[in-house]
Amino acid sequence: MTDETANKQALSESGAGSTILKEVPVEQAVGLRLAHDLTQIVPGTFKGRLFKKGHVITEEDLPRLLDIGKAHIYIMELGEGELHEDEAALRMALALQGEGTVLTEPHEGKVGLKSELLGIARVDPEYVAAVNALGEVALATVKTNVVVKPGQQLAATRAIPLVVPASKVEEVERLAREYRERSGGSGPVAVQPFSRFRVGLLTTGGEVYTGRIVDKFGPVVRAKLEAFGSEVAEQRYVPDDKEKIVEEIASMRQAGYDMILVTGGMSVDPDDRTPGAIKAAGADIVSYGTPMLPGSMLLMGYLDGVPIMGLPGCVMHDPYTSFDVLLPRILAGDRIVKEDITTLGYGGLHNC
Repeated sequence: MTDETANKQALSESGAGSTILKEVPVEQAVGLRLAHDLTQIVPGTFKGRLFKKGHVITEEDLPRLLDIGKAHIYIMELGEGELHEDEAALRMALALQGEGTVLTEPHEGKVGLKSELLGIARVDPEYVAAVNALGEVALATVKTNVVVKPGQQLAATRAIPLVVPASKVEEVERLAREYRERSGGSGPVAVQPFSRFRVGLLTTGGEVYTGRIVDKFGPVVRAKLEAFGSEVAEQRYVPDDKEKIVEEIASMRQAGYDMILVTGGMSVDPDDRTPGAIKAAGADIVSYGTPMLPGSMLLMGYLDGVPIMGLPGCVMHDPYTSFDVLLPRILAGDRIVKEDITTLGYGGLHNC
């Protein structure tokens, strides 16, 4: 038994609840069920569960129990309206589990939720706060809208004492039911898969158009899209000419691409025509400029419902910019609104 579990047991014994913990000599424990997990520690070699809660002790188990210093074990009899830590953690995890997730086995009052796929985490922060306000139970999660991979942990439920009032868990379940009703059935913690986008990439700049320098935007943008299962279907080059940029944007829209990305020409220099050209093409501009560094000069808009973005030069050389924040959300089906942009400022300073 770990120190943590022992502390929990001591709290349960001293509490006012009706739970009874019976201490039984290990030699008299054959046929009885463990009230908790037992952990084995081999310094520098192994630390893990030796016996699971609920395990029925056999004669063959006695030497192994004595080897880890267990001369006595606890047998627990729960009172009415009480839950063992593992059951409490499991019920909470089942309540909040959404699509694209899988549960781990209960262990020492903890159950994890892991992603089954590559996608974007959907976590309701209000639900998380409401659960943690209950006391005696805990819920930790990743932030919503972060990219997650298969097998990555999204959340963990936790029972604080060894025995939890059933009413606490029932409230967690009630809150989850309310959330599902509001959201149309999804759990408070879920994973949204990415759609496969065919993207039109328009690279502006006379220096690239004439071949004076090699385009470095294309390879970077392709790699970012391919990491999420999408592709650059076509890349075109155009000089710093507003009318020509507008023509090419219109042509790409006619081509039926799922998203249009325009690179270069996003600063306030006289030769930089991209923002004006995107607007002149008929795009509804959500924001030109974001409160995030790097990536403050990014433009976000929609052209006939199709996302169109003007990408600043930092996308070429900085590993994480405002483009890396917004791109996964778009590929997961989100329509970016002004509030999504304005909230980027808090925590939006990266490697500057």
